[in-house]
Order: sequence, then structure tokens, then C-alpha cells
Amino acid sequence: MENNDILRRFRYALDIPDTTMVKIFSMAGCNMAEEQLRHLLKKEGDDGYVQCGDDLLELFLDALIVYNRGQKAEESAGSSFQSSKSGHNSGGGKTFQLTNNMILKKLRIALELQQDSMLDIFRLGGVNMSKGELTAIFRKDGHKNYKVCGDQYLKKFLNGLGVRHRM
Repeated sequence: MENNDILRRFRYALDIPDTTMVKIFSMAGCNMAEEQLRHLLKKEGDDGYVQCGDDLLELFLDALIVYNRGQKAEESAGSSFQSSKSGHNSGGGKTFQLTNNMILKKLRIALELQQDSMLDIFRLGGVNMSKGELTAIFRKDGHKNYKVCGDQYLKKFLNGLGVRHRM
């Protein structure tokens, strides 16, 4: 699933105004103007479309966690905001790739969703998922019960989030 689409669907699901989106980006040290944000929210092929990279989407998701939940005590004591990927790209020249599993986990944390709420949101999006399937998505990659979160699961979750928010 394209990062721009994720950002656009999430913004629509929770009806977040541009000014709030810009404020969230700024919490991560990303100086984004509303005009730049509008370019990120365009669909591929539209005039002015700008691709949203994994690093930018992760910055937004990490800042969303801080925006919704507040900063940890040790972080608020003067240290600057850092994305969780800072350790992903050390050595070896491997490029970091944000997975749907990571995106879903960050959304769960930012929105403070418990397992039952997650399952309800998936149901609202049209997916009947068991508790075991959900926990498999949040397991560490390489665990024997790890399950990859496909694009359709993430789309259905974002759709369900919109339905839940508008109820």
C-alpha cells in the first residue's frame, strides 16, 4: 500500500484538519507547510503529487504517538524527538522499509487501542479476525506465529477506523 494512500486514508478516517497534520509533523522536527502537505495527500498522477517516503510516514506516526499520548518523562527532559528507525539503518547500507505490521502497531499505540477495539475496527472494515490472528500481526518478524499484515488488512482497518469515528 502506498504511503500517501495510508496518510490520506488515516487523515480522512479521523477527519484531521491540515493544520493539525502540520502540527503533528512539526512535533517530529519536520517543518512542513500546508501546501507541502496537500501535495503529499494527492493521488499518484495528480498534478503536484509528491511521494511520501517510509522515513516521512514513520516520522508522522511517531509524532502522532507523542501528540496523542504525550512525551515520555525521559524524553521531555530536553532530549530531541527521534524516530524509532534510527537503529534500523546502522551499518551494512541496508535501506529501511516500513512494513504494514509496523504501521498498524504504531497506529495501535497512538490511538491507545486495546485488542477488542482493534478487532471491532477490523469488523467494521469488513474483516472478521480472531484474537490469535491479531496477535500474530504484532509478533516480531521471525517468530514462528508471525503473520504479515497485507495491504488489504491495512486498508480494511483504516476503513473501519473511519466508520468507528463517524458513528
